Amino acid sequence: MFEKKLIIVLCHISPPYFVMLMKELKEVILMAEKWDVVIIGGGLAGYVAANILCEKTNLSVLLLESRRKTGGRAITEKRNGTFFNLGPHALYKEGNAKPVLEELGIKLSGNPPGTSGILLEGATVYEAPFSPAGILKTTFLSWRERIEWARVVMKLNNTDPQTLAHQPFKQWGEQTTDSFKVRSLLYVLGRLATYCHAPEKASAKVMVNHMKLAMGGTIYLDGGWQTIIDQLHNRAVVSRVQVRTRNVVRKINANAVNGCFQVVLADGSEIIGKQVLYTGSPNELVSILDHTDANSALSFFREMKPVRAATLDIALKRLPQPARLFAMGIDEPFYYSVHSAYAKLSESGQNTVLHVLKYLREEESGPGEGIQDELHKFLERIQPEWEHQLIEKRCLPRIIVNQRLPMAEDEKRLELAEKIIPGLFIAGDWASPDLILSEAAVSSAKKVALQMIQNE
Repeated sequence: MFEKKLIIVLCHISPPYFVMLMKELKEVILMAEKWDVVIIGGGLAGYVAANILCEKTNLSVLLLESRRKTGGRAITEKRNGTFFNLGPHALYKEGNAKPVLEELGIKLSGNPPGTSGILLEGATVYEAPFSPAGILKTTFLSWRERIEWARVVMKLNNTDPQTLAHQPFKQWGEQTTDSFKVRSLLYVLGRLATYCHAPEKASAKVMVNHMKLAMGGTIYLDGGWQTIIDQLHNRAVVSRVQVRTRNVVRKINANAVNGCFQVVLADGSEIIGKQVLYTGSPNELVSILDHTDANSALSFFREMKPVRAATLDIALKRLPQPARLFAMGIDEPFYYSVHSAYAKLSESGQNTVLHVLKYLREEESGPGEGIQDELHKFLERIQPEWEHQLIEKRCLPRIIVNQRLPMAEDEKRLELAEKIIPGLFIAGDWASPDLILSEAAVSSAKKVALQMIQNE
């Protein structure tokens, strides 16, 4: 009705006044759509940056999310009274993300999982040597290999990851021990800490960094990771951050309007930002910036390969084998853990929630036919007849766990790429040279937010 009245009024205005009025209306619209900071991506990195910016400044901040719901890979889906994260999620107790979230007032409720568990090699089950008691009990290793494993763990804890720059994880493992079984345990621990199943390619610095964090303990969160997103969202909105969902960014033009950025959306509308933070997929960033030069440092973003996994999320009435809460495959890249043993993940608090995951290699690029059967069979070896207790299940055959498989030469290329366009910043699980996963997302978001504040 308002639009119809406006059209009628405009039709009765003489041409000179009409032109002047339209010019003034255009200026008002441009003013309304000019922001100090435009954040692209409503996941963990985007929300952390938005909260830091609004906590420390009076900058106007707009957060754009392409999907219907914000949260990215930190979303939690409620199904049949059960809370399912997108596969298994854990927060490092001694990492960088936890203190940053707590500084922002985010309450993290949950408990650390135990250190006991089992290893599977074919049909054989072994005690996992991931604790002092496990080292003594395991029959996977001989006594000599147990001593060697204890030595390697000690060396791991004392290693400075910065000394491993430009070195693949496999090379470091071969230099660390001559024992095939001890190296296989290193690779199992590496998969557990990073989800990466590519020791011959992955950066030793990043892998060892995360393995040290994992050995310091993790936390499974009550209610899932959505509790973090919800708290960050509420604090951001209260702090005057404007959050818009279903806004797909098609292009970012640098220095388009008085030295500012022009952000063009899929519907053709434009937003002006003095500074822009991009937290979406690195592969899409080059297209959004419209850079076609193959020799540009920005081409690195297009070359990044994501870390993928297949996950089976399960809710049961009870566990057929109650003592079996954690397992890893040795000769096969599988993971199993009962998260509800340490966190409340159902409305009743009674459901058993567990995750089975297969770490995928880069070359496993198919749609995932048969992967659900593989996950079912692995679970059957640990929890026979689990389907008799089934409440709910969900299979995600090829989820992106992290947007970048961390390579040994990434550090220099990241540093070069992020400096090409002043005022355009990147953050996310792929944007840190030393870290991945939530550690990278939160750390890079804090770093960038503080840089933006300094630029004002």
